[in-house]
Amino acid sequence: MSKTTSFLRKLKAFFKNEIDWNSKYAAYKKQLDDFKAKSDPNIAITEYACLFDDTGITPIEPHYTYHPAWAARVVAKINPAKHIDISSTTHFSTIASAFVPFEFYDYRPANIHLSNYTSGKADLTNLHFETNSIESLSCMHTVEHIGLGRYGDPIDVNGDIKAMKELERVVAKNGNLLFVVPIGNPRIEFNAHRVYAYEHIIKTFSGLVLKEFSLIPDDFESTGYITNPSMELINKQHWGCGCFWFTKI
Repeated sequence: MSKTTSFLRKLKAFFKNEIDWNSKYAAYKKQLDDFKAKSDPNIAITEYACLFDDTGITPIEPHYTYHPAWAARVVAKINPAKHIDISSTTHFSTIASAFVPFEFYDYRPANIHLSNYTSGKADLTNLHFETNSIESLSCMHTVEHIGLGRYGDPIDVNGDIKAMKELERVVAKNGNLLFVVPIGNPRIEFNAHRVYAYEHIIKTFSGLVLKEFSLIPDDFESTGYITNPSMELINKQHWGCGCFWFTKI
């Protein structure tokens, strides 16, 4: 599912919720009145109504739930002396830094202060690292945005390709790159992101070898992520999430 389709579904759900508003609020108001009647009158109670969180299951955003989980498991296998992450979700690097020293870089540096963790600025199209210098590197759900201006970066129609080539350049011999992008029908949804064909990623990283591929499919509810899925399943995706573990020989 594209972000546009996802937005339309959320919009539809919003209007459904508007229809349910009166009944939801009535139930909430009854709970509030019952709670107040049983509470200590000396303790202030203010209203902060959360009317639509009583779902049967905990809702998740699949890409950002599963791809950091996948990456953390791969980093545990690699067990590097240090891991460098560029612009992935900070939830991944901050949690994993409890076990492995992390350096985190972003076009917009993150103001994070933790042990085993440093944060700095980097431009993915012109990385400041030396060639063949990084043993363990990740860049996840990031490159699809480069060059579209969404995060204040310059418009560059080839920004994503430049970024991928820079990642390939700085990975050390026998080093590892964890790379994540949307996989599905190739397209650009300006100015949010791009979606890639699996073959395009493999071809662009021609100097690296794919060690493992995992997929968070459109139909993620019954599978989680799938390691080494069939090409048939990969090619069926519209808004899947491709998790590539590359090495440099």
